[in-house]
Amino acid sequence: MGIYRRHRIWWISYYDQTRTRIQESSHSSRRRDAEKLHALRTSEVLRGVYKHPVRITLDEFGERYMEYAKGNKRSWLRDQQMLKHLITFFRGERQLTDITAPDIEGYKLYRRALVSGSTVNRELALLKRMFNLAIAWDLFLDLNPFRKVKFFREFNTGVRVLSPEEETQFVKCAAPYIQDIARFALGTGLRIGDVFSLRWSQVDLETNILNVFAAKSGKVTEVPINAEVRKVLEYWLLGKRNDFVFYNPESGKPFVDLKAGFALACRKAGISGVTWHTLRHTFASRLLDRGVDIVTVQQLLGHSTVTVTMRYAHTNLESKRAAVAKLEGNCYNLATVRPKMQQRMPRLSQVHP
Repeated sequence: MGIYRRHRIWWISYYDQTRTRIQESSHSSRRRDAEKLHALRTSEVLRGVYKHPVRITLDEFGERYMEYAKGNKRSWLRDQQMLKHLITFFRGERQLTDITAPDIEGYKLYRRALVSGSTVNRELALLKRMFNLAIAWDLFLDLNPFRKVKFFREFNTGVRVLSPEEETQFVKCAAPYIQDIARFALGTGLRIGDVFSLRWSQVDLETNILNVFAAKSGKVTEVPINAEVRKVLEYWLLGKRNDFVFYNPESGKPFVDLKAGFALACRKAGISGVTWHTLRHTFASRLLDRGVDIVTVQQLLGHSTVTVTMRYAHTNLESKRAAVAKLEGNCYNLATVRPKMQQRMPRLSQVHP
């Protein structure tokens, strides 16, 4: 049997349909794993379904993936940022087939010392997706190594919302175009990516409706606009330079990322723990605080189920207190006085000596 060991790793040797000798690593220190792989490859050759292992580096496949992401994802810039961390750790010249589950576990521990567990999970999800695509494109013929990797457990400790006082301070400290976009986001609850990609063809000022295509859900949602949002739209309509509603005043091109400007305004206002997505949380929380039913909030946010929207339900504490207070004075006094039972002492039989 063509099974041998190099250092601690077991390798297999076999011949393909053309009688060419193939040497392949099992990526395991257990002989049993190598035996299973050898049996699999031998079976594939006999059945005529064997495919030669593809040699492709992480750098090379990363370039292919980014081409795919730019054509299929709006969040490709985020993928590009995360991919840099992956390539730095695993080394870009490393073969994709050489990345194993223990290597991924090492990356988890390395990154967890630097960032939060949720951030590590997003980066792991990207690499897992890349392996799945490599398998689908016949560039990786093995099983996905992530089948043996567990992600960090994430705890939902609460949803951060912006208080009216924080909103006032933020608006005072933000640049004018960030002020407008923030007011628009607080009035519509749209994801910031959907705000940046919003076009005038999706805006109907006659009916005060936005027809928003949400890239995340793949659905079109009708979002009514209030007077505050309409003022923002009318202002940007006066300086319209292209079909995008919001654009960089200097270049005339649509915004891609305003995290730096947003963070600067937060620092000036003395606010922490707030991102663009916090404005969406605030939108939902304020609606619930004002008594809007959860189903309507779900539809405005474009959530697929009410379960997703329920994360905001705990933020309307004042509404819950008011609801419970309505029960005061309407409860019956169910306490009853327990009558005292008169118990007779048992008569003791007299014992005669």
